[in-house]
Amino acid sequence: MSARPVAVVTGASRGIGRATALRLAERYEIVAIARTASALTTLAREIAAAGGACRPLPLDLTDHAAVSRALAGVEADVLVNNAGLITIKPFLEIVPAEWDAMLGVNLTALYTVTRALLPGMIARRRGFIVMIGSLAGRNTFVGGTGYTATKHGVIGFAESLMLEVREHNVRVATIMPGSVDTKGTPGDGDWKLTTKNVAEAVWFTVTQPENALISRVEMRPARPKGR
Repeated sequence: MSARPVAVVTGASRGIGRATALRLAERYEIVAIARTASALTTLAREIAAAGGACRPLPLDLTDHAAVSRALAGVEADVLVNNAGLITIKPFLEIVPAEWDAMLGVNLTALYTVTRALLPGMIARRRGFIVMIGSLAGRNTFVGGTGYTATKHGVIGFAESLMLEVREHNVRVATIMPGSVDTKGTPGDGDWKLTTKNVAEAVWFTVTQPENALISRVEMRPARPKGR
């Protein structure tokens, strides 16, 4: 592995996470986390071909013990909590397994991964934690009872944590995109934000001078839907 600073990216096998891993690989050694080992291997090869370094780490983020074991000894300079799951349905059609899955991936995993890496950041007195939230964290929509609940939770978690760890020189920020052209979101994508747009916002946020913190970034498509 290289001597570069380390960035851990969850949900790195596709979408925003993959784009973010590729963008951060310009400066950071990437620890790429997702469930799908083959997709992570492909990502690692792409990063290596571009001159970077990437350690693929297949992992179920809802398994607290597995996360703790896998991340033991990882000295992260940046953590991007990106992994997410969306189910859009009327409330009475959401089954318990779908509800639990969204809570587990979108919210509880923030605790699990951050809890594993934050002590090292505090001890080294440096670190940056980025949450990939959503404009759904301050808005609502029909069929979004589960998803918007988790994204509102992301904002509360991030802003509370930010106030706790500032004295340790650890910064916390939330990136809140609107509609992004990914497989997880419905509808045509020609008017939407791209995953690279979101990755660029992450890059901009974590490369600010150490005395500056952009704690929340709201971004949306420049054009209205369908135009």
